[in-house]
Amino acid sequence: MSVRERARKAFHATRALGLPDQEVTPVLEHLLKLFNNNWDLIESEDYRALIDAYFELKENKGEDNRKNVVGDYGESSRLPKRLCLQDSEDQASPTKGSARQILSPEEHGKPSSVNLQQGATFLNKKDSSSSGCSNSCKKPQQQPVTCEKKRPLHIINDITKGTENVKISLVGEIGKQELPKFTYMRDNIIYQDAYVHISLARVADEDCCSGCSGDCLSVSIPCACAHETGGEFAYTTDGQLRDKFLKACISMKQDPEGHDSVYCQDCPLERLKNEYKPEKCKGHLVRKFIKECWRKCGCNMQCGNRVVQRGITCKLQVFWTREGKGWGVKTLQDLPKGTFVCEYVGEILTNTELFERNLKGSGNEKHTYPVTLDADWGSERVLKDEEALCLDATFCGNVARFINHRCFDANLIDIPVEVETPDRHYYHLALFTTRDVRASEELTWDYGIDFNDDEHPIKAFKCCCRSAFCRDVKR
Repeated sequence: MSVRERARKAFHATRALGLPDQEVTPVLEHLLKLFNNNWDLIESEDYRALIDAYFELKENKGEDNRKNVVGDYGESSRLPKRLCLQDSEDQASPTKGSARQILSPEEHGKPSSVNLQQGATFLNKKDSSSSGCSNSCKKPQQQPVTCEKKRPLHIINDITKGTENVKISLVGEIGKQELPKFTYMRDNIIYQDAYVHISLARVADEDCCSGCSGDCLSVSIPCACAHETGGEFAYTTDGQLRDKFLKACISMKQDPEGHDSVYCQDCPLERLKNEYKPEKCKGHLVRKFIKECWRKCGCNMQCGNRVVQRGITCKLQVFWTREGKGWGVKTLQDLPKGTFVCEYVGEILTNTELFERNLKGSGNEKHTYPVTLDADWGSERVLKDEEALCLDATFCGNVARFINHRCFDANLIDIPVEVETPDRHYYHLALFTTRDVRASEELTWDYGIDFNDDEHPIKAFKCCCRSAFCRDVKR
C-alpha cells in the first residue's frame, strides 16, 4: 500500500471524529518521524496513537490556541505526554524497567525543528479532491461526536530486539497492566537436563536430499524429504500448507478420539502424578509431521521446503485484550489459509524440571501454558526423564507466548516440524492459519487442554475463549 493511500485511510478515520485535516496533518507527520515511518504503529487499534496524540495536544493548548496548533506541533520533537514510547533498546526483558514516558514539549525545554520532507507531504494539489469538495459543493453538516477519554499508551516498537525478520510491536494502556517481563528468543534453547542430540551423522543419506539443488518444490518428482508427508510436500509453491494436509491436521485436533493414539508402557505424565504407583497411559495422539530440508540437503535456503526455519515474515502485534484474557497477538495484514505465522519458542525442559519449577513458584507468578512434546512418546517401551520434553515460554520465548487459547475453532493450529534431527523426542512446533484471517484479527490456537483432568501435573486455567465449543464447562 502506498504512503498516499495509507494517509488517506488515516484521514478517513479522523474525519469520522470530526477532526479537521489541516490540524491532523502535522500530528501525523510528527508521529511518522518519531516512529521512523512505521505505519503499523499508527494504524494499530484503529489509529489509536494518532487520535490520542491529537486530543492530548488540544488539551495542552486549549481552545484559545487552536489556530496555533499546526505551527507549534510541527516544531516539536516530542510526543504529548499521553503517548508513551519505548525504543528497541528498551524491549521486554527481566533486566529492563517499564517503558519510559515521553513528556510534553513544555517539560523538555526548547523544541527542535522537524524535517517535514521525509514522507510527510501526503496530499498535493492534484489530490485536493480527496480531502474536501470544491467551493461549488455543499459540505454535509457534521453530527457532533462524543469521544470517551482514553488512557495513555505504552508502545514498544520491537519486542524481538531485532532478532526476527520483521519488527513486532506491543501496544497497551498505561496503568491497566504491567509490561511483560521475559527474554525474547528466536530459537528454542535447553534449560538444563533435556537430551537433544543434533548431529549430521544422525541424518541418514536416505532421509535427506543431498543430490538436490535450488528449490526442491520446483522438480517434478518430490525428493526424499517428502517421504514423511506421503511422497508429497506439505507446502505449496506459494508457501502455504496444502489443503489436504491441513484438513487432516485440523481433523486430528478437533476429533482426537477419531484418530490413532499410542500408549506408553511407563508414561512420564503418569509418573509425575504418582511416582510409586503410576496409572496406565491415557494415550498420545499420533501426529502428522512436516519434514523440512536441512543443512545436509543440497537445496538452498530459499527452497520451498524450508518455511519454518526461515522464521517469521508476518506483521504481528502484541496488544492488551478487552475480554479479560490479558495480552494477545493480532495480525496487521491479511493471512491466507495455511500460512505459517510463527513457531512456539521456549526453554526446552524435561517434564520433571517443569513440575519442580511449578512447585517452587510462590503461586503469584504469571505462567504461560507449557507445551508437551509428546507426539512420538509411544514409539519406545520406556522413555527416560531426559527424553520426555516440553517447551516453557514463561521466562524465555518468542511472540507465540502471547497467543491466547481458544477451544476447537481457533484460527491457528500447531503442527510438529522435523528439521535438525530425526529423533522425535524434540521437534519444532509451528503455528499455521486454519482459514483466511483478516488484518487486525486476534490470533488464537487450541492448547489441547483437558479442563476436567484435575490430576494433570500442569494445572489448567479458567478459559475465557467464549467459543460456542468451549470445553471448560466449569466456567
